[in-house]
Amino acid sequence: PVQFPVIKGNKDLALHSVEALNVGYLAFNTEKKPFDNVLVRQALNYATDKQAIVKAVFLDSGSVAKSPIPANMLGYKKDLPDYDYDPQKAKDLLKQAGLEKGAEVTLWSMPVQRPYNPNSRRIAEMIQNDWSKVGIKAKIVTYEWGEYLAGMRKGEHDSALFGWMSDNGDPDNFAGTLLSCDNIKTGSNVARWCDKSYDALVKKAILVSDPQQRAALYGQAQEIFYQQAPWITLATGKTFYATRSNVSGYSVSLMGSDFSKVKLN
Repeated sequence: PVQFPVIKGNKDLALHSVEALNVGYLAFNTEKKPFDNVLVRQALNYATDKQAIVKAVFLDSGSVAKSPIPANMLGYKKDLPDYDYDPQKAKDLLKQAGLEKGAEVTLWSMPVQRPYNPNSRRIAEMIQNDWSKVGIKAKIVTYEWGEYLAGMRKGEHDSALFGWMSDNGDPDNFAGTLLSCDNIKTGSNVARWCDKSYDALVKKAILVSDPQQRAALYGQAQEIFYQQAPWITLATGKTFYATRSNVSGYSVSLMGSDFSKVKLN
C-alpha cells in the first residue's frame, strides 16, 4: 500500500485491484491458558481496535472483517455481529475470568507480507498497545517463515497473526480448513479450536448441494464462531497489480489471471 502513490504518479504505469477471497486474523491458541477461556478471547476482541488497524496499515487496500468467510463468498452471514472496540467491556470480562491483575502472553508476528496482512509487525504493535490498556502484556516474537509455520502447527504459540487466501473459491476452504477439529492435526487450524456443534454444521454443509441450504448452515456456524471467538478476525485485503499504461484487457479474477483479451495500445 505504501507504494500506491508512486505507481499512481508514474504515467507509464496503471494500478488495478480486485476484491480478493482472503482473511487476515489473530488466532488464539485455545489449548493454552489464558486463551482456553472464552471470556478472555471475547475480552481481547473487545480490546482490539480493528478499525484503527485497517485504517493505519491497510490504507485503501482492505476492509474490516468479522467472519472467517470473506464477504463476497457464498455463505457469508451479512448480519453477523462484530465486537466493537470497548476496552471497559474487555476489562469487565477479564475480571470475570479472574485476570483483573492481567497476564503475560506471546504474540507471534509474521515475517512476510500478504494481501491479508501487509505489515505484520505494525499490526502486532497496535494489538500489543491495545491489550496493554486492559492489563494484558503481549511479547511480540517472530521467526523465519518456515519455522513460524512449523511452530504454529505444533501449537507452540500463545497467539499468532496469520491469514488465508482461497485456493478453490468454496466456503469450506475457510470454514472447514481453518477451524474444523480434523484440521488441528493438519496444522491449518492454528487456533487449535474444536467445537463439536460448529464442526457438525461445517461437515454437513460439505454434503449439501443446494446453495441456500449450504449458506444457512454456514450462517449457523458463524454464529458459534462469533460466540466462541477463537480468532480476532481483522481484515480482508484487496489484491493489487500494476501494468504498463499501454496494456489493456488484462484482468485478474478471484482465482487467477486472464491474458486472453490483452492488447498493447
